[in-house]
Amino acid sequence: MVRITFVQPDGARQEIEAEVGESLMANAKARGVDGIIAECGGSLVCGTCHVYLDDTGFALAGPPQNFEIDLLDNVREPRLTSRLSCQILVSTEMDGMIINVPASRH
Repeated sequence: MVRITFVQPDGARQEIEAEVGESLMANAKARGVDGIIAECGGSLVCGTCHVYLDDTGFALAGPPQNFEIDLLDNVREPRLTSRLSCQILVSTEMDGMIINVPASRH
């Protein structure tokens, strides 16, 4: 297990123990993280698992693939380090990662 902290738009923090090899989205949903809606269940069609990574987290997660890039073009308030949490597999190197949850979901 690795520890990952989700920061809500109001600054509230929730640290979870995430399972390595599972998606960041699945870990967040299983542990009740607010703001990770994941309407499509990780099928890469809705964008409701959109998160902001810091530069280190973005480097660890790797760049988004073409389908994810297309979907990120349609989320509100995208940033250079925006990712869909359904497309990020948790690794041991992500221990201590901080994820910011956007205020807007669609």
